[in-house]
Amino acid sequence: MATILYRVGRWAFRRRRLVAGLWVGAVLLAVAAGALAPSGEEEDLSMPGTESQQAFDLLDERFPQGNSQGADARVVFQAPAGRQVTDGQSKVAVEEALSSLEEGGQVASVSDPFATDGVSEDGTIAYATVTYTVSTADLTDATKGDLEDAADQARDDGLTVEIGGSALDAEVSPGGTTELVGVAIAALVLIITLGSLVAAGLSLLTAFSGVAIAFGLISALANPLGLTSTVAILALMLGLAVGIDYALFIVSRFRDERARGSEPEEAAGRAVGTAGSAVVFAGATVIIALAGLGVVGIPELTKIGLGGAGAVALAVLVALTLVPALLGLFGRRVLARSVRKAARTSARRAERLGLENPHPAPTKLGKSSLGTRWARFVLRRPVAVLVVAGLSLFAIAVPALSLELGLPGDESKPVETTQRRAYDLMSEGFGPGFNGPLTIVVDTADSADPVAATGRVVETLRGMDGVASVDDPVLNESQDTAVLTAVPDSAPSSSETKELVQTIRDEVTSIESDSDADIFVTGVTAMNIDISEAMSDALLPYLSVVIGLAVLLLMVVFRSILVPIKAALGFLLSVGAAFGVLVAVFQWGWGAELIGIEQTGPVMSLMPILIIGIVFGLAMDYEVFLFSRVREAYVHGASPDQAIVEGFKHSGRVVAAAAIIMFSVFAGFIGIHSPTIQTMGVGLAFAVAFDAFVVRMAIAPAVLALLGHRAWWLPRSLGRVLPNVDIEGEALNKQIPEAGAVQPSALPAYPSR
Repeated sequence: MATILYRVGRWAFRRRRLVAGLWVGAVLLAVAAGALAPSGEEEDLSMPGTESQQAFDLLDERFPQGNSQGADARVVFQAPAGRQVTDGQSKVAVEEALSSLEEGGQVASVSDPFATDGVSEDGTIAYATVTYTVSTADLTDATKGDLEDAADQARDDGLTVEIGGSALDAEVSPGGTTELVGVAIAALVLIITLGSLVAAGLSLLTAFSGVAIAFGLISALANPLGLTSTVAILALMLGLAVGIDYALFIVSRFRDERARGSEPEEAAGRAVGTAGSAVVFAGATVIIALAGLGVVGIPELTKIGLGGAGAVALAVLVALTLVPALLGLFGRRVLARSVRKAARTSARRAERLGLENPHPAPTKLGKSSLGTRWARFVLRRPVAVLVVAGLSLFAIAVPALSLELGLPGDESKPVETTQRRAYDLMSEGFGPGFNGPLTIVVDTADSADPVAATGRVVETLRGMDGVASVDDPVLNESQDTAVLTAVPDSAPSSSETKELVQTIRDEVTSIESDSDADIFVTGVTAMNIDISEAMSDALLPYLSVVIGLAVLLLMVVFRSILVPIKAALGFLLSVGAAFGVLVAVFQWGWGAELIGIEQTGPVMSLMPILIIGIVFGLAMDYEVFLFSRVREAYVHGASPDQAIVEGFKHSGRVVAAAAIIMFSVFAGFIGIHSPTIQTMGVGLAFAVAFDAFVVRMAIAPAVLALLGHRAWWLPRSLGRVLPNVDIEGEALNKQIPEAGAVQPSALPAYPSR
C-alpha cells in the first residue's frame, strides 16, 4: 500500500494543476447540483418488522383514503384569564381565524373544535387540526404565512395562539455562529501547530472542498433518496473534522520529510505513502463502522451512516490527491516560518562560502518537545498514570448504567418556539398524554364475530389503569378493520407510557386467541418506543462486532496481539465515559441550561449506536497515527520505552492538535437547537476528548511501558497468516533507496534495555 500511495503522491505533486482543476470542477458541479435540486422532506422514523410498523402498513392498505402523507398543523387557542374560548367574543375570534384558513391554498380540511370535542373541560383551551394536500417540504411560503396570519388575527382579539404539528417544521440549518466558532478554533490550532498560515489554510481548504462536494451531493439526492437534514449535518460534522485532521497528518509528515532533506516531490510521495497509508486505514475503519449501521434495520439510521461514510471517503480521496497537489502549488510557503528563515540563512552562508545548499536547513529532530516530556513522565510513573486515568474514566462512565433511550418530540424544543408552547398548552388543557395518543388497530378479517372482538378491545382499554380516554372505534369501508385512539395519562416519552404500551399488548393476547383477530398498538408514540427498544437490543451486538473488528484490524496493522486488545478496551472506556456525559446532561440535566436544553428526558435512541460507529473509527485514527510511529521506532531497534518517546516526539503534538480540532468542530454544533444534533455534538466531542487525551495519550503509553517487549509479540504462525499492510512505509526504504530518504541505518541508535 505504501508504495502505491507513494506513486499517487508524486503523481499528484507533478500534475498539481490538473489535480487541483479537477477538484475545483467537482466542487462547482456538486454545489450547483445541490443548489438546483428540490429540498428533501423530514421523514418520520420507521423500523420494518416492529408491531407498530406492521400496523402502519395495515392502515395504509385498509384506510387508503385516510392516510394521506400531507402536512398537518394543530392550532391551539387559549382564552384570556377569566374567560373561556366558548364565550361569544372568543368563539367568534376562533371561528374567524379558522375560516380564513379554509380559504387558503393547499388546505385539505380544517376541524371545528366546537363540533369535535376540541375544547378542554374548563373551557379555556381549544384546538383545531389543519390538514394539507401536500407534504411539509412542498408547503409554500404563502401557505405557511396564512397559518401565521390566522394566528395573529386571533391574537389581536386577545387570545393566546400557538401552532404545533409538522407544517412549520423546518430543516435544521447547518450554518450558525457556534459552528463558525468551532472552525475558527480549528484554524487557530492549525496555525499554532504548523507555524504557517499557508499550511493551516491548505488543511482548511482541502477539508472545505470535500465537505462542499459531500453536502452538494446529499442536497441533490435528498428528494429522490429521502435524505433528511440530519444526514447532511452529520456529513458536514464528519467531513470537516476528519478532512482537517487527515490533511494535517499528511502536511506534517511532508514537513518532516523536508526537514530530513528530501526534495519536495519526494517528500510529498513519502508523506502520502506513510501518513497517507494511515489515513486510508483510519478512513476505512470509519467507513466500515458507519456503513455497518445499516444492519440495525432502521432506514433513517442507514441513510445517516451512508451519508457520513460518503463524506469520510471524500475526505480520504482529497487528502491523498488534493493535499499533495496543493503542496506543490504552495511550495516552500507550507514550511514553518522559522524553517524558511533558517533555510534562507543557510543559503546565504553557503553562497558566501561558495558551497552547495541543495536542501533547506533541517530542524533539530532530536530536540525535546512537549510530547517527549509527557512520554517520559508517563514512563516514570506508568502505574500511577494508569490508575488515575482509568478510574477517572470509569467514574465518568458510571451514569451510563442509568441510560434510557427515547425519541424527542415537541416537548424537547426550546420554550421560545411555538411548537413547544402549543405542546404545553395541550398538556395543560387535555392532559400530558394527549400529545402522544396511542392508535390501536383491530384486524377482524379472519374473525367470526368482528363486532364482539372490537367491543372486547374497547372494554379492556377503558378498564385499564393509565388510560385517560378511549374514542369509539372507526371502521373502514369493508368493515374488517377498526381503529381506536387511546389517550394515556402520562407524557409520550415517560416510562409510564412505555409500560402502558407493553401492558396493552400483553392484555390483548387473550382476545386475539379467542377471536382470531389481530390487534396492534401503533401511533408515533408506540413507534418511538419500539425503535428505542430495538436500539437497546442492537447496542451490545453492534458493540461486540465493532470491538472484534477493532482487534482484527489493529492486529493486521501493528502485528501484535496485546496492542489491539489494549486499544479495544480503551475504546470501551472512552465510549462509556461519553455515554455517562450524555446521561448526566440530557437525562439528569447537569449543565443542560448551558447548551440550551430546557427539558430533560431519555437520550435520543439513535445516538448510542451512532456514536459507537463514529467514535470507533476516530479512536482507530489516533491509535494508528500515534502508535505506528512507536512501532516504527521499535522495529528500527529502539527499546520499548525509547520507542514510546520517539513516537510521541514525532506524532504527539500533531495528534493532540487533531483531537482539539475535532473536539472544536463537534462542539460547534451543540448550539443548533435540535435534540438530535445537540446530542450528537456533545457525545462525539467528549468521546473524542476522552479517547485522544486520556486513553491514547495516558492509558495506552502506560500499558505499553508495563508490557515492555511483550506488547509487540506475535506468534510466528499468526504472523505468516496476517497480511502486511506496511503502515510505516518500510517498503519505501527497501525499494526506493536512491530517492533521498533517510535509511534505517541513518536513524539514531537506541540503547537496548
